[in-house]
Amino acid sequence: MTNKDPKAPFRYGTPVGDKSGIELRATGVLAGLGAKVPLVAAPMAGGPSTPSLVTAAASIGAFGFLAAGYKSVDTLSQQLAETRAATELFGVNLFAPNPVPVHSQAFIDYAKALADTASRYGVDLSAARPLEDDDDFEAKIDLLEADPVPVVSFTFGLPRAETVQRLQRSGSTVFQTVTTPDEAARAQALGVDGLIVQSYRAGGHSGTLAPQTPVQEIPLTELVAGIGYMVHLPLWAAGGLSTHNGIREVLTSGAEAVAVGTVLLRSPESGASETYKDALADPSRTETVLTRAFSGRPARALRNEFVTRFHPLAPAGYPALHHLTSPLRKAAAAAGDAEGINIWAGTGYRDATTEPAATILRRLAANNTTP
Repeated sequence: MTNKDPKAPFRYGTPVGDKSGIELRATGVLAGLGAKVPLVAAPMAGGPSTPSLVTAAASIGAFGFLAAGYKSVDTLSQQLAETRAATELFGVNLFAPNPVPVHSQAFIDYAKALADTASRYGVDLSAARPLEDDDDFEAKIDLLEADPVPVVSFTFGLPRAETVQRLQRSGSTVFQTVTTPDEAARAQALGVDGLIVQSYRAGGHSGTLAPQTPVQEIPLTELVAGIGYMVHLPLWAAGGLSTHNGIREVLTSGAEAVAVGTVLLRSPESGASETYKDALADPSRTETVLTRAFSGRPARALRNEFVTRFHPLAPAGYPALHHLTSPLRKAAAAAGDAEGINIWAGTGYRDATTEPAATILRRLAANNTTP
């Protein structure tokens, strides 16, 4: 796609008035995929993104993502089949390898610091060693080449240009998550079809390509507009979006569509644990923090005891720290103790409700009902 005026940003997702109020209509690539509204159910790895959530999004004409992160190839294949049985309006997000090797002594020191908290949940970290894997990246690419989906997106790192081309030849549209104009330019050079522009307000992991450095705090509207001037690609925007008016503002800044995640986490279709869902609704939790305490990469979570205690101590190191803390977090969730889990949350977490996902997305698109 090209811009007639290289200095003018793309303008998609145009607000259109109708009898029910202001409704947002899909255009551009998203409309070409069959979507009716410019909303995307963001991929949320670790369980929240389910075939049911994707199907709910498709039921109102929105687009949904399955999250391949942390899943085995077999589980991903099963979810592809389950989702495809209900809709073709979906994509898959992959973690592209961009490791942050952890210093061995820093890992040992952090494991020792975690020991008392881990033992509270019956988890022994005394034999823990750094595990540096690539989340079965190549095997997942092979699966998606053989069993293609409409959209494949990447986050954490940049795939090789050859990988992008393989997926495109199989019929997939390829998007890359970026957090800065420089990252956008690098992604465009790979030949991707579009960009997911993520702001620092997003819940869960930042898609930054430089996780060792502080995430830049650029307002999403400014980030979208700035990237729109630099590159000639469709932009989908993400990060802290949870209201109709906020979404409209980002669309008019140059985004074709917006991705929402945290606002859907308490819905029945979300695979988030009940411990997680209850924590999001807890009025005593009033602060989100960008921390690497859970995984060694920057990720936004609601403050809890784990964040308060271990945020100052955590070294950089992904995926080693993710694997180190994973059993602890799972045990805390099973015990119903929100003080030991990663309560991933964007800054709009207060707008998350227990309504069906389709109801939430319809309200965001039409603004004709209130929670």
